[in-house]
Amino acid sequence: MGTEPGVVHRAHLFHIGGAPTIESACEHLVSVPDGALAVDAGGRIVYSGPIADLPEGQREWAQLDHRGGFILPGFVDTHIHFPQTYATDAYGGGQLLEWLENCIFPAEARYRDPAFARRAAIDFCRRRIAAGTTAAMVFGSAFPDAQDALFTETERVGLRMVSGRGIQTVGSAAAADLVTDIDTAIARSAAEIDRWHGRELVDVAVVPRFSLSVTPDTFVALGELYDAVRDRGVYFHSHLNENARPGTGEVDATKAAYGTDSYLDTYDGRFLPGSARGGASLLGRRSILAHAVHCTDAELARMAQTGTSIAHCPTSQLFLGSGTMPWRRTVAAGVTVALGTDIGAGDEWLIPQVASDCFGVHMSEPGDAGVSLHPAELLFTATLAGARALDREADFGNLDVGKDADFVVIDPQGWEPLAATLEFGIRADDTETATAQTLFALLMGIREPAIAQVWVRGRRVVA
Repeated sequence: MGTEPGVVHRAHLFHIGGAPTIESACEHLVSVPDGALAVDAGGRIVYSGPIADLPEGQREWAQLDHRGGFILPGFVDTHIHFPQTYATDAYGGGQLLEWLENCIFPAEARYRDPAFARRAAIDFCRRRIAAGTTAAMVFGSAFPDAQDALFTETERVGLRMVSGRGIQTVGSAAAADLVTDIDTAIARSAAEIDRWHGRELVDVAVVPRFSLSVTPDTFVALGELYDAVRDRGVYFHSHLNENARPGTGEVDATKAAYGTDSYLDTYDGRFLPGSARGGASLLGRRSILAHAVHCTDAELARMAQTGTSIAHCPTSQLFLGSGTMPWRRTVAAGVTVALGTDIGAGDEWLIPQVASDCFGVHMSEPGDAGVSLHPAELLFTATLAGARALDREADFGNLDVGKDADFVVIDPQGWEPLAATLEFGIRADDTETATAQTLFALLMGIREPAIAQVWVRGRRVVA
């Protein structure tokens, strides 16, 4: 395999090299205007840098000329809902809990029809390809046939994915079709793990919808299941501290239902009244909790201690009026923060547009909390931080030599406003600032028509 010729992709390379923290992402920004990305026959990056320094042996390889365009690492979406594929921009007459009742539970119930679920799986993967999302943590359907359709289609097109069936053991009448008893929930999750986990591109997560969708007895069983499969690399995924409307929001409702000191305690095995321990913790290096808008300092410290990551979803938080995750305080706690679209409360499939919302909401935080994020930090949260949250940083997330060739080719001519901004926008005289300005304009201006090609492990992905 190593002696077979590969392919050289030529374009302006942008990525966050090495393994920095978010605070040092600026120092690790790599920009190579006349760059080359050499990918061997096994789909690995063997050279990444100036075309002028391309090793002699690779100069004989076939070249794909993307000049005038850009190569970025594939985007990583750490929180997206498969059974909400058609539920974007759904009007529910209220915030999170009303929206779930009026829009989402009925929409997700339609996936009980296998033919409908297969159609949704095809559309879901097509939208991911169009958005350049090469890897994702996907909140799955309650229905096994729908999940099988999702895994099958994901493998067919060649995308990376972690997913798990959405678990609910309690719920209102609107959620009745999604609710199972505890034994059925555990049996179906275990079967999904046995069938799909650890394949070439797909893995499985244990995914309760959120703490209000299960009970203490469910958490006991989930802890036992996760303890049995954690060493196989199975993931955990759910929601945390999303909506804190006083008295009736998700955060207060969760703490009242369980009698715990914090929402995070319910996932940490301390789901009995007074935050007494009732089972095994679900936190860890392969655990991703979405939103984390209203965390206490103690919750953030515990997530950092256990290696649990946050899927930051500013687009959906705007849509549901959930508030803004405090950037400075959250990052200072040492928690990995990566971006998520949260389709369908989020109505943007494109991670760079989520990054745009990320920039806007944190610029607008009140007083000293406001921060103007550097474009390198935005690129980090859209790519390398997502790979780190998925515990796959060794395999993808940037364009470093030795990693899998997961990348997108951006052709500004595919979206005229982007092309015009890049050509005619003001740039500083010093190279460092001008580079940051170009990257910022690129990230903010990307739309799906500009995403010309998507590659995973050196193979082009098409619908």
